[in-house]
Amino acid sequence: MFNRRIFLALAAAGGVAACTGMTTTAAPPDIVGVAASNPDFSTLVTAVQAAGLVDTLKGPGPFTVFAPTNEAFAALPKGTLDSLLKPENKAKLVAILTYHVIPGKVMSADIAGKTLDVATVEGQKLHIDAKSGVKVNGANVVKADIPASNGVIHVIDTVILPKS
Repeated sequence: MFNRRIFLALAAAGGVAACTGMTTTAAPPDIVGVAASNPDFSTLVTAVQAAGLVDTLKGPGPFTVFAPTNEAFAALPKGTLDSLLKPENKAKLVAILTYHVIPGKVMSADIAGKTLDVATVEGQKLHIDAKSGVKVNGANVVKADIPASNGVIHVIDTVILPKS
């Protein structure tokens, strides 16, 4: 009888939650988790792993990541990606990937209508033009404001390269 009362109480509580529209939603995964769950970012995830940046991008942040798609990586000159993924080119790969990251969480509404230069984690600055759409060093933001628990991802159509 006691177990039945507990069951009925729990069922009633669940029924109340369902009737009031209460739901539990999990926080979005971190930046690496979001990227890994999207097949359009498989090349980016491979590069982040090769660069040893997984733990950094799983860290507390917050970070804003301008994430190139697989197509953006495929548009690099032939052999460039293969070369970058070699262990002896890790420092260059790290520089390129961290050039796609700015500290802090910057949503598209924060920069709408503005033109600004922002420092990247790599150290150089990115030029962002958000007066008509959003361009980052000439790369188009094709999807903005993908939430992550430790920041935000904006999808870009070009791999942006820091000055040598």
